[in-house]
Amino acid sequence: MNKKVRDHFFIVTGGPGMGKTAIIAALREMGHITVPETGREIIRQQVAAGGQALPWANRQAFARLMFEQSLQDYLEQPATSRPVFFDRGIADTIGYLELCRLRVPEEMERAATLYRFNPTVFLTPPWMAIYEHDKERKQSFKEAVQTYESMIKVYSRLGYRLVKLPEATVAERVAFILDKALSLLL
Repeated sequence: MNKKVRDHFFIVTGGPGMGKTAIIAALREMGHITVPETGREIIRQQVAAGGQALPWANRQAFARLMFEQSLQDYLEQPATSRPVFFDRGIADTIGYLELCRLRVPEEMERAATLYRFNPTVFLTPPWMAIYEHDKERKQSFKEAVQTYESMIKVYSRLGYRLVKLPEATVAERVAFILDKALSLLL
């Protein structure tokens, strides 16, 4: 099995409601290449279409769509020497399935092993002060913490180095990520 490593691809992961999307939006506004989270868009599409591939209806089908989109996002990014920041990665789907105590298809494990991001993964730790519910994020704070812990397990198992982001403003978190990411690419 030939691994495909893209050192310029950086993942920002963690539990829901911990600031990932705001960080990715700030990076995009600064002119960096970013890839949005797949889960929210899938939820929007499924709700609009009356579909059942939703985390509260059919978790396995929801995970399948997340995996397919995450893999497509990875494969479709052009080769670049600029950093690319992903709001979650391929392995997040594995973490989601494990959290839900659902079977992880071999294809997903294989893809997470084969299609590699930068070895450093940025984690948004649980932070009650910024956690919010909305119509797409229905998890409790406790479930968000469990998701965070699941991401730590799966990314650690896959051999990634985990770097926790500080509890700080979005601008400070972005500066932290850029400082670490750019130093890794030198």
